[in-house]
Amino acid sequence: MELELESILLPGIEDKRPIVISGPCSAETEEQVMETAKQLASKGIKIFRAGIWKPRTKPGGFEGIGVEGLVWLKRVKKELGMYVATEVATAQHVREALAFDVDILWIGARTSANPFAVQEIADALEGVDIPVLIKNPVNPDLELWIGAIQRIYNAGIKRIGAIHRGFSSFDKKIYRNLPQWHIPMELHRRIPNMPIICDPSHIGGKRELIAPISQQAMDLAFDGLIIESHCNPDKAWSDASQQITPEVLECILDTLVIRDEKQSTENLTQLRKQIDELDNDILETLAKRMRVCEEIGVYKKEHNLSVLQTARYDELLQDRIAQSLSLGLSEDFLKTLFVAIHEESVRHQMEIMNK
Repeated sequence: MELELESILLPGIEDKRPIVISGPCSAETEEQVMETAKQLASKGIKIFRAGIWKPRTKPGGFEGIGVEGLVWLKRVKKELGMYVATEVATAQHVREALAFDVDILWIGARTSANPFAVQEIADALEGVDIPVLIKNPVNPDLELWIGAIQRIYNAGIKRIGAIHRGFSSFDKKIYRNLPQWHIPMELHRRIPNMPIICDPSHIGGKRELIAPISQQAMDLAFDGLIIESHCNPDKAWSDASQQITPEVLECILDTLVIRDEKQSTENLTQLRKQIDELDNDILETLAKRMRVCEEIGVYKKEHNLSVLQTARYDELLQDRIAQSLSLGLSEDFLKTLFVAIHEESVRHQMEIMNK
């Protein structure tokens, strides 16, 4: 997909990885905003973020200070020379943020999941030249994410970036939101000239996970990081557990390893050739397996047997998982692989049965 995008970089922001956006989850008080911004500015951070309107999962929590906080962001710009960014969820938010000279807007995960809300924001942005960052929807729906990006692009916005903040799941897990890195990687394949920024605060949900997630993002050639920081994280009015001090942020950024994704890869040519050959072998083997499955489908049809043989499938899955562990492959990978293979096998057999 080709989008004629322009750089999201603002004057004075160095064109190198990672672009860093940081600040508190929520603008709480003028004192808290200014103190956090001063500490971040002293660490070299150029872009200050703060939530002005905070969509909460349940009512009763702190839902943002509102327009009053925009006055504080304007003070950050004037006194510290920082750029400021905030989240917008409605057309009114857009108008109010622009009235106070906010430099960067982002659309949150709950909003990007709603095409009507995104279109309302897009309509409010027509004729405006401002960087807009779009978070992935709450659920792992790449097409919905791309749809939100297209709506903003169709409004004439050419400075667009994506924010990967992970995906919700009802299961208990290490992460607050599962990274599912393959989804932003596929987004990058589809729109290669659009920068992608990682949000390790929302992916991890815990401050101790911010550093390793940030490194993973850099290893996957993400362009930037948006990290929640607070002058007193333990006293934060929202998402206290995933915020860090500006001092800790500096330590994380100083220890990041930034690998050069543009370096020549000629020395990898032979190894990549081996990968290509092995992939061809895998495809040929899978094709052979499906031909055998079709023969099984013919037998089942002739003997009036059901396609799905649950006991056999369970036995196969457990056996293959045991083999995978002995070969150094992960259980989750093998489950995903063989579930997909089994579904394709069933599809082939159903075609035979229904002829």
